Amino acid sequence: MDWQSRAHQLADRVTHPGSRWRAAVAGTPRHRFVPAWWAWSGDHWEVRYGPADEAAWLDNAYRDKTLVTKIGTLHADQAEAHDAPTGRPTSSSTLPGLVLQMYRHARIGDKDRILDVGTGSGYGTALLCHLFGQDQVTSIDVDEYVTSVATSRLADLDHHPRIAPIDATAQLPWTFDRIVAMVAVRPIPASWLAALNPGGRLVTTISNTSLIVSAVKTDDGGAVGQVERDWAMFMKTRTGADYPPGLTSLMQTARTTEGDRVKLGRFPVIDIEENAWELRSMLEIMAPGVELDHHQAGATRIALMVHEDGSWARAVQTDDEPPVVHQGGPRRLWDVLDEARDHWLRNGMLPLYGASVRITPDGAIHLRRGRWKATIA
Repeated sequence: MDWQSRAHQLADRVTHPGSRWRAAVAGTPRHRFVPAWWAWSGDHWEVRYGPADEAAWLDNAYRDKTLVTKIGTLHADQAEAHDAPTGRPTSSSTLPGLVLQMYRHARIGDKDRILDVGTGSGYGTALLCHLFGQDQVTSIDVDEYVTSVATSRLADLDHHPRIAPIDATAQLPWTFDRIVAMVAVRPIPASWLAALNPGGRLVTTISNTSLIVSAVKTDDGGAVGQVERDWAMFMKTRTGADYPPGLTSLMQTARTTEGDRVKLGRFPVIDIEENAWELRSMLEIMAPGVELDHHQAGATRIALMVHEDGSWARAVQTDDEPPVVHQGGPRRLWDVLDEARDHWLRNGMLPLYGASVRITPDGAIHLRRGRWKATIA
């Protein structure tokens, strides 16, 4: 199996010729970390077995794309061909280009002790071991199967970092110079700040946003930094085998109920979760925990919004006609979205990327840019 040429081609795509990461990418057999994965097939998930089709295995493993390895509680390694799980992805092998981008934001020094949060397939951990040595690398994941199989696959390549099945939001038993998360959090776990050495640096994304926060620990036990002028979205941290079910009942209410307020919307219906990440991020800061759904039937587009406080909204637009907006509950969620869009149009931008960040020791994130400020707590 000629994986080496594929790995070199991947290195060409995700690194530049002088990059210190180039040899790590070119020398790491990514396919060994993802022998099975889930592929979306129109309306359901299907398992793919690498050894059953080596050409497809290499094509997928050495493209710069994410490979989903677990849906709900079912890992692709343990799936049967007829399985079609429902639910949300709960583990993956993140696209290599993004893995490297997160490591670059961390500015890892040659002697730094590194915590890799979210082991996933173990591929990112392998890159760290290749460049910095196994003794400097720790990787954690809430999923015991994930950490077990990653440990085995890393050992097959003679990498033996410390890997542990630990809830990333719980207390950590070690200290580090760099913490890099391939999972999203809200707020910053206080345990990360406690485990970060003085002057240490953390890099993570904020749940339900595309915001990458990088910050350096301060003497008061908090940290200061910025929202990078870059973006990424990761799965949220979880404490159990799967995510909670979400606001399914309220989503059905939003889908079918006449609103206690109905109006024509000022802006078109778009899928902001897929196509407007900055707007989605701003909405999450203004209405933390809002859940979204979007679907299209012919020329009609339907957007749903729900919140745990009981608020909901539905916007229905056909062709280029103004959308009809139904809203219910204590808050007008569609109006919150319109407020974010108004800010964007008035200022030509939203204030998120490049904002300064101050993190207090309890993990609350205070953002500021010019006169705008917000707190993520």
